[in-house]
Amino acid sequence: MKKLAIEDLLTLERYARERPAFRTRVLEHKRDRQLAVGPHVTWLFEDRLTMQYQVQEMLRTERIFEPEGISEELESYNPMIPDGTNWKVTLLIEYPNESERRQQLTQLKGIEDRCWVQVTGQERVFAIADEDLERENEEKTSAVHFLRFELTPAMIAALRSGSELAVGIDHPRYNQVIQPVRPAVRTSLLADFS
Repeated sequence: MKKLAIEDLLTLERYARERPAFRTRVLEHKRDRQLAVGPHVTWLFEDRLTMQYQVQEMLRTERIFEPEGISEELESYNPMIPDGTNWKVTLLIEYPNESERRQQLTQLKGIEDRCWVQVTGQERVFAIADEDLERENEEKTSAVHFLRFELTPAMIAALRSGSELAVGIDHPRYNQVIQPVRPAVRTSLLADFS
């Protein structure tokens, strides 16, 4: 997938005008790129459109309009765009109650390394987590992680031929499986390999 460049972004003024329609388009797009993996974890499969939205929102919020600042945002978000052989995922650990969240984050240390995807008939692929920076410390894990799942050509070919996809987490304190992934999600994710 092609990375974002400054020329791909809307100016702040134009984005302000087009934001409602663009936001609606992105939210519809995300519907088939989001999975609840159990009651407290969500995976957001990122792509060029979701990252363009993130960059545009950051530029809008921070009122960034100078080329250097825009380039910095692109450098931060472009690594989350799939490279043609992988999926890039934002993992969110969600507990509405703050004290429960703190307690659970101490018990869920290492969860980011126990996330997997599996194409029917193939081996599980475990996530490569947090390549940009460490998000876990001695006491707890973070509520947000960035994952990369590298698939082999055989796995991609099997998906293109109709094989099902399963995802899951096999952490001792959080064990969840989605099998198979909804067809609409699977179809959306196949686009990341073009």
